Amino acid sequence: MAGSVSGMTVLADSVLGSIEGSPTPYHCTTTVARRLDGVGFQGIDAGDPLPSEPGRYYRIAGGSITAWVLDGAPDRFVVVGAHTDSPNLRVRSNADLTSAGWRQLGVEVYGGVLLNSWLDRDLGLAGRVTVRSTDGPAERLFCDARPILRIPQLAIHLDREIREAGLKLDPQGHVVPLWASGGAEPDFGAYLAGQVQTDPEDVLAWDVMAFDTQPPAVVGLRQDLVASARIDNQLSCFAGADALAGLASGPSLRPGSVAVLALFDHEEVGSQTATGADGSMLGHLLERIALAAGMDRRRYLDALSRSYVVSADGAHATHPNYVDKHEPNHQITVNEGVVVKRNANQRYASDAVSEGPFRQACADAGVPTQTYIHRNDLPCGSTIGPATAAALGVRTVDVGAPQLAMHSARELCGVEDIDHLRNALAAVWNAL
Repeated sequence: MAGSVSGMTVLADSVLGSIEGSPTPYHCTTTVARRLDGVGFQGIDAGDPLPSEPGRYYRIAGGSITAWVLDGAPDRFVVVGAHTDSPNLRVRSNADLTSAGWRQLGVEVYGGVLLNSWLDRDLGLAGRVTVRSTDGPAERLFCDARPILRIPQLAIHLDREIREAGLKLDPQGHVVPLWASGGAEPDFGAYLAGQVQTDPEDVLAWDVMAFDTQPPAVVGLRQDLVASARIDNQLSCFAGADALAGLASGPSLRPGSVAVLALFDHEEVGSQTATGADGSMLGHLLERIALAAGMDRRRYLDALSRSYVVSADGAHATHPNYVDKHEPNHQITVNEGVVVKRNANQRYASDAVSEGPFRQACADAGVPTQTYIHRNDLPCGSTIGPATAAALGVRTVDVGAPQLAMHSARELCGVEDIDHLRNALAAVWNAL
């Protein structure tokens, strides 16, 4: 991993390398699958019947992946959930633009982007392309890590008011990347055809997004911090994948417990999609696992009543320059442990009943924990936790690794908290 140092933990170095190699949700699921393949997991194609025998399995659906460890007849499901998507800029269908002689790409803003963080950065392109084939439309991934896009900020000489009024960006007009100066107008469809090695007329559709080409880096005087894109929430995805891989290659689960890792897409835009947490994907898969194991629906619903969900997402560390934006009695420090997130209005799913098992599992495993509560005078964000709890009717706790600059093109977290989160998730699977 570019920027790694001798003091990095093996896990942190692996997680950051995975983030660097996963510029989109589709690449993220592929990276997770490779990790699980290495410890004997078997991929199951969508629509294929699920195996009835004990084993280690996963299923990919677009930008989501669900993996599970089945050692015997299911009695309960212990689910760790996270999301693969991050706020970013996504290329429009009619992408080619020209303005003042510059060749540009039309983009849509995806999720709650901190737009200013995308200015004056070297951006690449990655995603999936659907192409025509003799067997019907086929999906191909690509990643162009060259710095081919840039969104230049307006010079201060042309915006004197910025000192007093601050930067104000119009997402329609001011956040349009350029990628060529003059000359013949590039054709984005032809560019994609070259990336996936097909003819331009065979490109049918695409989901393509910009990403920051700067690799993750270990920073700070003590080299105990990490700066990277997509910490929210690929850090949770890869920490969870490593915990599940270790579980699969180590001691058996508690009798009757099915360990499940569910990584969803589209959390940043509300999760109400076919591959999002606020949908039927996870519930249907859990029921299919139960039915394949010989259970009927009544026994499946009984198993749900004994089940448990950990929603792992980024948590807000206390910002030293904006301490007044944080609840004073619930300040959060990086490298000091996993954060349990509470909200009386259920923007997080944690309550006393769901929080207890997580805290006890962490305490027994020696993993430190902290508690986050949002200020009353600020609207609180949310996670996949409430959506999953509502869809399944299962005890759910919201947790995460603390970070700064959430939703920036480049976020910040602590090196030690990567291990803290991984160990906490493994502790829950081992304890429940």
